[in-house]
Amino acid sequence: MKVRKLDAQGDYTLGTGNDFYVNSAAGVAQAVKTGLALMTGEWFVDISAGTPWLPGILGKVRLQNYDVLLKERVLGTPGLLSITSYSSSLDSTKRSLSVPIEIDTIYGPATVQTTL
Repeated sequence: MKVRKLDAQGDYTLGTGNDFYVNSAAGVAQAVKTGLALMTGEWFVDISAGTPWLPGILGKVRLQNYDVLLKERVLGTPGLLSITSYSSSLDSTKRSLSVPIEIDTIYGPATVQTTL
């Protein structure tokens, strides 16, 4: 598995000499994080790919049910074996969702921390 690294702003790294994760748990973790952020219909190559934020999660799903949809999305990530720990924290004031996840990959364990 080969995944292009992202910088702190979420942009592709280019020209640094070490621009890819190759066969690593960090690459699978990044794929989990970017997969959660991708909205269904956003990627022109496959408009069925992505997290069903609209109309699925935002405004339609009861708060106690969105974790099920997010876990399903994570479990579809290539190279992922299992979710070993999952939690989420919704901050309605900031309109953000923090999701720390510990995963087991075919390359070893990894941690994903994302705020959506």
